[in-house]
Amino acid sequence: MTQPLHLGPLTLVLRQQTLLQLPERRIAPGEILTLMGPNGCGKSSLLAGLAGVLPPGGPLQLVGEIRLGTRLLSTLPAYQRRIGMLFQEDLLFAHLSVVENLMFGMPAHIKGAARREQAQQALTRVGLAALGNRHTGALSGGQKARVSLLRTLLAEPDVILLDEPFARLDKPLRAAFRTLVFEEIAGRAIPAILVSHDEEDAPATILDLAAMASPATRYPPISEDDPLV
Repeated sequence: MTQPLHLGPLTLVLRQQTLLQLPERRIAPGEILTLMGPNGCGKSSLLAGLAGVLPPGGPLQLVGEIRLGTRLLSTLPAYQRRIGMLFQEDLLFAHLSVVENLMFGMPAHIKGAARREQAQQALTRVGLAALGNRHTGALSGGQKARVSLLRTLLAEPDVILLDEPFARLDKPLRAAFRTLVFEEIAGRAIPAILVSHDEEDAPATILDLAAMASPATRYPPISEDDPLV
């Protein structure tokens, strides 16, 4: 059974200076929390912290508790958190076929012919049944976006983080893909967090991250060695 995601309160810190603070939130299974704010306010870095991929001991850290139900995620390495991510870039393997890309992301408990069967069923569901053996370099932008979504979902994540996944799509395709993403998340009852600049992308609750940092810390001075936020 999918569990709710409990956040924080969380603080994103760059070299011991607060970038932003996120109040305590509960995200129900199937709910999407949308984070909005200007470039540089820490949206993508916040997602990286939630996923557990910020370097330990690095200049950028996310402080606070992250729980899925009663399970504490914030002390676990990234591979144990079971968090899926969907980005602007499709991040598909160009040397693999579409089906092979999907099978690559599946958990180990799915074995043998069942892996290919599940991949093909997923492609059929989104209208790409005929493209299973095609290499991803031959796909359109919209087709790549759908394959990337399927690969994320077939990994069976407990949480999904969406880092502006619609930004590179043109308006008609953007609307259709957005609807598909939201329907899949709701149907699978997965708590999700979406980063976006577009209010049309927000299905429900919106948090304005720019309002969660004081003017003095919203854009702190950084060195050339600091990570992009």
